[in-house]
Amino acid sequence: MFSSALKSFTSNITANYTIAPTPSSIAGAWKVFDGKKKSTGKAVSVFVFDRKSLEHQGGGLESRQNASAKRKIHDEVVERLKKEASSLARLRHPNILELTEPVEDTRNGGLMFATEPVTATLAGLLQEEDAEDSSRSSRHRSGRLTIEGDDEFPREAQIDELEIQKGLLQISKGLEFLHESAGLVHGNLTPDSICINQKSDWKISGLGFSGPPDTSTAPSNTPPIALSELLYHDHRLPGTVQLNLDYTSPDFVMDSNISSSADMFSLGLVILALYNSPHESPLHTSGNITAYKKIFTSSSTAPTPSNNFLCAKPLPRQLLTEVLPRLITRKPLQRMNAREFQQSAFFDNILMSTIRFLDSLPAKTPNEKSQFMRGLPRILDQFPKSVLDKKVLPALLEETKDRELLALVLANVFKMIEILPFRQRAFQDKVLPQLRDIFHVTGPKSGLGDRDVSKESGLVVVLENVGLISENCSGKSFKDDILPIIQLGLESPTHSVVDKSLSCISSILGILDFSTIKNDLFPIVAIVFTKTSSLSIKVRGLEVLGILCAGNPSTNTTGAHASNSAILDKYTVQEKVFPLLKGIKTKEPAVVMAALNVFKEVGKTADSDFLATEILPILWSFSLGPLLNLEQFQSFMALIKSTSSKIEQEQTRKLRELSSGTNGSDNVRSNDLMSMPSNDPFSTSGVDEDDFARLVLGKGSVSRPQAQRSQTTNSLSPTWPISPSPSMGSVLHPRQAPSSRAITPDHSLGSFSALQPSSPNILGRTTTSPHSWNAMQPMQPASVNSNPWTSPPSVSSGLPNAWSSPPTMSNTTGWGNLQAPRNAMPNSGFTTGTSQAAPQLSNFGIPPPPPLAGNGAAKTGLDKYESLI
Repeated sequence: MFSSALKSFTSNITANYTIAPTPSSIAGAWKVFDGKKKSTGKAVSVFVFDRKSLEHQGGGLESRQNASAKRKIHDEVVERLKKEASSLARLRHPNILELTEPVEDTRNGGLMFATEPVTATLAGLLQEEDAEDSSRSSRHRSGRLTIEGDDEFPREAQIDELEIQKGLLQISKGLEFLHESAGLVHGNLTPDSICINQKSDWKISGLGFSGPPDTSTAPSNTPPIALSELLYHDHRLPGTVQLNLDYTSPDFVMDSNISSSADMFSLGLVILALYNSPHESPLHTSGNITAYKKIFTSSSTAPTPSNNFLCAKPLPRQLLTEVLPRLITRKPLQRMNAREFQQSAFFDNILMSTIRFLDSLPAKTPNEKSQFMRGLPRILDQFPKSVLDKKVLPALLEETKDRELLALVLANVFKMIEILPFRQRAFQDKVLPQLRDIFHVTGPKSGLGDRDVSKESGLVVVLENVGLISENCSGKSFKDDILPIIQLGLESPTHSVVDKSLSCISSILGILDFSTIKNDLFPIVAIVFTKTSSLSIKVRGLEVLGILCAGNPSTNTTGAHASNSAILDKYTVQEKVFPLLKGIKTKEPAVVMAALNVFKEVGKTADSDFLATEILPILWSFSLGPLLNLEQFQSFMALIKSTSSKIEQEQTRKLRELSSGTNGSDNVRSNDLMSMPSNDPFSTSGVDEDDFARLVLGKGSVSRPQAQRSQTTNSLSPTWPISPSPSMGSVLHPRQAPSSRAITPDHSLGSFSALQPSSPNILGRTTTSPHSWNAMQPMQPASVNSNPWTSPPSVSSGLPNAWSSPPTMSNTTGWGNLQAPRNAMPNSGFTTGTSQAAPQLSNFGIPPPPPLAGNGAAKTGLDKYESLI
């Protein structure tokens, strides 16, 4: 409902600031909204007062008095609230709430002003603690056990002892400023008038009842406090716009005396509220002056050391014995002032002294700052986590502007990140933006700015804590903000920085994806390895290359940033990593042995062909280095042997797979080659000794050699289909070719008898030898279709065929049927008056059987070899 009313306000603040729709806290009569300036994005807190909030307390006000009286009362409240905002504008102090936009009147009669960001008020924190204690008590009564981390309220609601000390010290400093410098008395110091900012600093606000003391003689713009009006409690108005008697000094109520000691009495009551349970003042007056005076009439009802100052819980010894007796006392002269309060034993400990030094750190000398930063890590674990997160860490980050202290400051910052329970949030919200500003990182591809030598020491600290950063940073933030810092270290001219950058790579592989490693990280590592002249950087670079080739075995794969594959692919290993190894010129044992480890990882990824042709020659070259000792040489030989064995096994496997895949066809081919007879003319295959003896002694016919020869002839030489001559007495039938060959026989050309050259005649035509001329008879015309098995004429019928045999001629001169020699070359250009060209025959036909002799009787004995004589 209030957010809709906020939209109706029209002011300069609403025009220039973006305001949250709901309030984040309440400070007395003000509702506090989170805001952000539109032009700069600066965070602020907007205090809004709605005039309508004054009306709900006086439901019968309209019936008892006229409207003008009611308006007058409301106007007085509004003026008092304006005074509160105006006082903040005139007062500038670290412990006074800082005003960023002055108070403005809204259209509906309300008020609005803007201050530094405020997270809560002290009253709000105390109410949260009371609610937490009440919830814990109810669980205990119901029998429910309370375990750690099972609280409904955040642990930040609890105020630690050190935080109380720090806050009270800051409030006392603010009071010292008001009393001694501004000459004012706060008049209404309560938990509602103490605001807490984002750094957990306590700030004084609620100055609507402030004014000069009675003893002041200096001129002041602030009107004096009218006690008669302030002490009157009007039940028709909210208590938040009136003086809170529960925290008021008896100087106001009983003595009508306005002095700075009254604020110290109120400070004592605030201290009691911090330790009381519930967290409230030990005075309960309900705004009644009579009840207030009655409390101080008796020592038993007034807060004194004897009754533990009416506090329900035990008080610290220093407060009980030294501080509170000098704050909560009836006599103002016996009270300590703000300066004395700061010097009390309550703040005398190492942690509070550290806080004090930290508050005054900007004013310290460089030597004092350096000594402070060097000793701070020893006591950081003693600080409460809330103080580290909200006070110490932001204070140290502000000191990063001093480049001379950058390394020391960052070392303490990372130490605190390790201690904090919510370190991921603290790192991403506070530390990471500061690192981005220090090293000018604006993106993964942007320039990293001009190199500042003074940042080198701080860069080393960041590189040393990259593992911690990767645990508390998202993958995208690491790639965008941290990886450029690592690249900046790799490009540094300082060898120690480069060495730190290379050393941290193994701890970041788990958070980077494969594409980033290959395209962003590896190229820079390769450049550093190639260009460096330092042997130590060479060795470190080879270690990184080995990790990139094999992945990091120490990477936590169960963490939030487990990488699916933190290695380079085979192509990058073979085409980009191996050339780096091949280009190594030095033979130093440290470099060569580091390269050996990289070769081991490359051998696990590369192909066997690449290993045989590329890796092994380089390994042999490196193994023969003149500076290697025996053990180092044996390490190389072990890798060479294992690589060779891997190549042998891989090649054997491939050949076995190939042999098993083509086993049938290879067997057929192998059988054909093995069954082919030898062309050796002296071979005795198929010839029996008894047959040879009978042949030469003439003791009988030998049929077996003829059959064997026929079989050999059919198997060795191609067959030649011949058209039958008209003189043949019988029709020749073709002989079937072996079924294992249909076109080209697997015979060597050496199986054919040598061809005899023909001599050209004077006309340039080729003629046969005289012997063959006499043997040849004019060829009779024959029809091509006379033999259905005769092959059709060849396309190249006009050219001599060196492999074809002439047809068998009919002999009329008593020679009988002779077959033309196999080596005779037909003369396609020779013709006679009565001869006709023989039809072209197939080169690989089937020869017909020899014709029968004259009377058709079969020859026996050696007579059947007559044609060979």
